[in-house]
Amino acid sequence: MLGPISLVIMGVVAIHCMHIVVRCSHHFCQRFKKHGLSYGDTVTFAMEHGPFPCLRSKAPFGRVTVEFFLIITQLGFCSVYFVFLAANMKQLVEGFMRNHTSYSDLNMTRNMQDHNEDWNIDARIYMLSLLPFLICFVFIRDLKYLAVFSFMANLSMAVSLVIIYQYIIRGIPHPKELPLIASWKKYPLFFGSAIFAFEGIGLVLPLENKMKQRKQFPQALNIGMGIVTALYVSLGTLGYLHFGDSVQGSITLNLPQNIWLYQLVKLLYSFGIVVTYTIQYYVPAEIILPAVSARVHQRWKLLCDLAVRTLLVCLTCATAILIPRLDLVISFVGAVSSSALALIFPPILEIITFSGEGVSIWLLLKDILIALIGIIGFLTGTYVTIVEILSPEMASVTELATSPSFNVSSTVLDTWANASRT
Repeated sequence: MLGPISLVIMGVVAIHCMHIVVRCSHHFCQRFKKHGLSYGDTVTFAMEHGPFPCLRSKAPFGRVTVEFFLIITQLGFCSVYFVFLAANMKQLVEGFMRNHTSYSDLNMTRNMQDHNEDWNIDARIYMLSLLPFLICFVFIRDLKYLAVFSFMANLSMAVSLVIIYQYIIRGIPHPKELPLIASWKKYPLFFGSAIFAFEGIGLVLPLENKMKQRKQFPQALNIGMGIVTALYVSLGTLGYLHFGDSVQGSITLNLPQNIWLYQLVKLLYSFGIVVTYTIQYYVPAEIILPAVSARVHQRWKLLCDLAVRTLLVCLTCATAILIPRLDLVISFVGAVSSSALALIFPPILEIITFSGEGVSIWLLLKDILIALIGIIGFLTGTYVTIVEILSPEMASVTELATSPSFNVSSTVLDTWANASRT
């Protein structure tokens, strides 16, 4: 019960913080006659022209800080996608091989346990096999060439969600045996995962800057994120009611492996995640590559560009391989970087931006409260996640992946951003 309520509250706060960033950006655009500002630009202008002299000399550090957290968050998304793809491909391939073998070799005398062990391949092998394909995808340097793939990815995810919903709403057992509230120790992990899911603030200003009718952006943002929040709450709640404590990190991993329709869902979602990986990768690439290319001779720029792209993809793959509890990495990235970008920076930015014009006590208390929530979530989520990562009891990597709802929110914002650039 506490989970859905907390998710709705966090969604409302995260959306409100997105509007704060947009409002501050508009303030400086009107003041300095700018067409549009990025998140980092807005923070820089606030520190340069705010009422606090001690911040003015440190204004460039504000941009660097925002871009640093953006890079961590986006590469964190990409690492999670590696685990999601590997876990689903493992079930697809091994489920097919088991079913195929069971039908073609009916006279086999081995028991089912031995049979399953024959097709139990480490998920890290699937990660390595996916690496060349994702490297080829990130070589696409202009997002407009991904417009068709992005449309197909969203269509495949929408179809998959319909199939998932029709499966989990059937045969839901009585919830009386399920606990209403989980242990308080799990709440910091929930906080990190939830804010990781809602963190799309890095795409908000680039999207708003590209819109032809920018005045309609707040309404579009509310509608889009409202749909995302509804999907989060409904899919998470129904999934837990249906599967109980056996629910896995991705609800697709709970679907039957011997029915082709649900295997198709995993295939469709995997295709959508491959495209989403490329779009999410675009943000850190656009921050890192210009700085690297500026230090290289013109004749080596293309080679350097491709090399850096390859290395970043390998980094996300290595993170997924080296840390088997990647569900904890989701919480860690959410607690550290996503909470900073989505909950801590926006209210502080609003206070700095408008304090020179007079800030009401209610607005000040509201911003302080949101920032405190972000700081507490940052500290507790980071501590609990690190303790869990260092714990000797490690779960199998094959059971870990991101929830489809993570991908839904990313895809909604990515689709807007992608469409705005074409």
